[in-house]
Amino acid sequence: MLQKREKVLLLRTFQGRTLRIVREHYLRPSVPCNSPLCPQPAACRNDGKLLAAEVTHYVIPDWKVVQDYLEVLEFPELKGVIFMQTACQAVQHQRGRRQYNKLRNLLKDARHDCVLFANEFQQHCYLPREKGEAMEKWQTRSIYNSAVWYYHHCEDRMPIVMVTEDEEAIQKYGSETEGVFVISFKNYLDNFWPDLKAAHELCDSILQSRRERETESQETHGKEYPEHLPLEVLEAGIKSGRYIQGILNVNKHRAQIEAFVRLQGASSKDSGLVSDILIHGSKARNRSIHGDVVVVEMLPESEWKGRTAALGENDSDDKASGESPSEPMPTGQVVGILQKNWRDYVVTFPSKEEVQSQGKNAQKILVTPWDYRIPKIRISTQQAEALQDFRVVVRIDSWEATSVYPNGHFVRVLGRIGDLEGEIATILVENSISVVPFSEAQMCEMPVNTPENPWKVSPKEEQERKDLRTTHLVFSIDPKGCEDVDDTLSVRTLNNGNLELGVHIADVTHFVAPNSYIDVEARTRATTYYLADRRYDMLPSILSADLCSLLGGIDRYAVSVMWELDKTSYEIKKVWYGRTIIRSSYKLFYEAAQELLDGNFSIVDDIPELKALDKQSQQAKLEELVWAIGKLTDIARHIRAKRDRCGALELEGVEVRVQLDDKKNIHDLIPKHPLEVHETVAECMILANHWVAKKIWESFPHQALLRQHPPPHQEFFSELRECAKAKGFFIDTRSNKTLADSLDSANDPKDPLVNRLLRSMATQAMSNALYFSTGSCAEEEFHHYGLALDKYTHFTSPIRRYSDIVVHRLLMAAISKDKKMEIKENLFSNKNLEELCRHINNRNRAAQRSQKQSTELFQCMYFKDRDAETEERCIADGVIYSIRTNGVLVFIPRFGIKGAAYLKNKDSLVISCGPEGSSEWKPGSLQRSQNKIISTTAGGQSVTFHLFDHVTVRISVQASRCHSDTIRLEIVSNKPYMIPNTELCHQSSLLKSELVKEVTRSVEEAQLAQEVKGKVIQEEHQEYCQTKGRSLYTLLEEIRDLALLDVSDSCAM
Repeated sequence: MLQKREKVLLLRTFQGRTLRIVREHYLRPSVPCNSPLCPQPAACRNDGKLLAAEVTHYVIPDWKVVQDYLEVLEFPELKGVIFMQTACQAVQHQRGRRQYNKLRNLLKDARHDCVLFANEFQQHCYLPREKGEAMEKWQTRSIYNSAVWYYHHCEDRMPIVMVTEDEEAIQKYGSETEGVFVISFKNYLDNFWPDLKAAHELCDSILQSRRERETESQETHGKEYPEHLPLEVLEAGIKSGRYIQGILNVNKHRAQIEAFVRLQGASSKDSGLVSDILIHGSKARNRSIHGDVVVVEMLPESEWKGRTAALGENDSDDKASGESPSEPMPTGQVVGILQKNWRDYVVTFPSKEEVQSQGKNAQKILVTPWDYRIPKIRISTQQAEALQDFRVVVRIDSWEATSVYPNGHFVRVLGRIGDLEGEIATILVENSISVVPFSEAQMCEMPVNTPENPWKVSPKEEQERKDLRTTHLVFSIDPKGCEDVDDTLSVRTLNNGNLELGVHIADVTHFVAPNSYIDVEARTRATTYYLADRRYDMLPSILSADLCSLLGGIDRYAVSVMWELDKTSYEIKKVWYGRTIIRSSYKLFYEAAQELLDGNFSIVDDIPELKALDKQSQQAKLEELVWAIGKLTDIARHIRAKRDRCGALELEGVEVRVQLDDKKNIHDLIPKHPLEVHETVAECMILANHWVAKKIWESFPHQALLRQHPPPHQEFFSELRECAKAKGFFIDTRSNKTLADSLDSANDPKDPLVNRLLRSMATQAMSNALYFSTGSCAEEEFHHYGLALDKYTHFTSPIRRYSDIVVHRLLMAAISKDKKMEIKENLFSNKNLEELCRHINNRNRAAQRSQKQSTELFQCMYFKDRDAETEERCIADGVIYSIRTNGVLVFIPRFGIKGAAYLKNKDSLVISCGPEGSSEWKPGSLQRSQNKIISTTAGGQSVTFHLFDHVTVRISVQASRCHSDTIRLEIVSNKPYMIPNTELCHQSSLLKSELVKEVTRSVEEAQLAQEVKGKVIQEEHQEYCQTKGRSLYTLLEEIRDLALLDVSDSCAM
């Protein structure tokens, strides 16, 4: 029987008033205990994760321990942990969403032996709060009472240790119940886990940080920053329009002085502002950190400032260098923080000399974050000297108004500075990417496919699916070495003379059940992460590289979209959606498909499925395949032309492929060379995504997952318009159609790079394409600006994108709905789907950043340890694409590199070029206009650099101990760098062979010196079920935006 109680909640309104709400609270005789010792498992309904049977005791942390020591409780060695509902709610209400989500993910994770016990719904565990009792005392009393009940519920067979920081509770309850022990968390680690060194160090670090915070709060310091306004004042101010809410975005090139607040929610509609708000200087930032949701008060217009137009270096003492700022823009100051975006930060300890300068007994150390946008963090440690050569993870605990810097604590060591694995680990941590191995529970859900027990199509599926194995010529076109083939194509002539076009996508949802362990893990990862030399899969390799990979000659399950097209106009007559069985006939790579399209049939020897055939069979099969590729290309041209008429954009991202050899060593940096077959495949995928979007929206108008691409702000196009004007072109940005037409006509016959750079600038001006739930958006906002489509989604890559898994389930539910069958799929509500979309969008941005950063890491490795003065390969042709007050931005087509080249150095010398074009530094001045910059020496010599001028550039690496290394560009001549074609070919092949030796030399030496460590790394890669090496999806959409400013994925599908 349920017992009814009343629970009183005190909620705060927007006006700051306290509202008393009484809610019904029902108690049950039994709730899931999730213990294998449960005497009544059926009554408790222990269906989920159970605690391990082999533990010697259960540990129950008090609310304060969960709040302060959660990262210690995350250690997998700590088993048998029971989190009480009371403690979890304390974290939710007092530590915010980020910490609470972390706790929820820990409880869901099958790798950790911990469970949630809903003590406040169990009638014997629930204790009402007594009159006048402090909340903290009631929480501790409630958790202890639940621990006693749990001990007796398990028939006194398992000792329970309750860990708390409340000394009074330890004295009171310590010996009250036999079998239930109440001790401090530090005491627990000392007695039960004396050899778990990392946990002890982390615990000491947190304890020390907490003590210092308590000490600081008792001391009376002068305020370094104004206090933040109370929450009720902030909320009322936002509602009245006095304050503005937004996300703080720090300029990484001028992190000390420039940050911007991008308007959010109602603020963006009601403020009347059309641009971001400038936050000038660290004082105005008022202890907010990049990514925080802040509340801003606008300054009077007389105090507005402009952003600096000079090129900035990522120095810790970044200054404006006396350069005049641009036009004043809306400027404000932070008066409060609504949501902190604190995460793990990778830092570097100061050098030995810097530590000594702080005093011999100094325990408080200022560490420098790897991310320029994060301020220095003060931590307490005695290991500063030992850790000075390592990348280290820290967390921020607090930032008081009396402190110049935030306080934090040490978490763990990542690796040595400059070590490849350490630098990759840094990139992963900085982007909050977890690459833990798939758990045993997750792998147990996977199907089996071994030589002894091969996977087969089941008779049931053969009856329920459309079988295309003998009726359709199905094939895939992917990058070379691709393992996770999630899309295939088909085209054939129907009996009535019309054509049938098919897009067949791996049926991942057949193997991944909703809310299964593997589904929860895939949802958390949200995407496969592609780095320059490896990838971290969203799904285990048994699916991604095997059973869900549509490999040649093997039966596979698919979800297909097939259109009947008019034989001449290619107009769509009808469409069919459904589950199918396919057998792909060919696994082609892009270059081979393009050769066949161009009529070069010598490539047949590189196609295994054709090579093994006799001449007659080979000729027949070849003709069939060439017809199919040609027909697909014709159809794709038609589809593309139709979108072009609606304003589809063809934009340019700087895409570079990191080519690896057989040993997974870097081989070369190769800019993308687009092929027509790329566009053929892309157009077919866009068509499928568009039609699936229409289908799921029609069936579920309030809970479909679509992808929108908002029109860009017009002010973002100003640089594009001015650059085009310098070449005599006019770019009309009023709509996507006018923009596309303008870019098409902006061609310089003497220099095709001009159009590429203009398209790249257009890409930079774009907003990001985002996933959204249709129930949270008006239909007129569904539009995809870049693709010129009214509705769009992602359906074609479920192996590597969780969004596509959601869309597959929606499509299957829509098909069931059409057939008036029961909808088996577990669909998200609009609210839950909107939250999921936010998570996926966040993870997609992290994937893009990590990919960009890893590519930049390898670019630096490519040029590092070379003598830039003498090595010919460090000299390249560059094109100026932007003018700044103290230099220019240069694009190097050979390597796909964009970067700054300074015309005035730190000694205030300016560049001077002689009659032959060679440059040197001399005293003088710079004069900048819209499309050129003139460098004039004190002797009267001058040199002019125009937009789109070709110059000769020297490439070197600027090493940094605390941050990532960066490419440094120096103009050595104002003349283009010319290489004869024969020499260029020779140089390219020379680069490939030399790169293998040079770039990986230090890594190989380290591996030879630490052979044992190398074996451990290999074992870890096997354990983590991840792929390191060959399969790089960089050619179409995976490595983008190597510009100084991020290029969005807005033009991507």
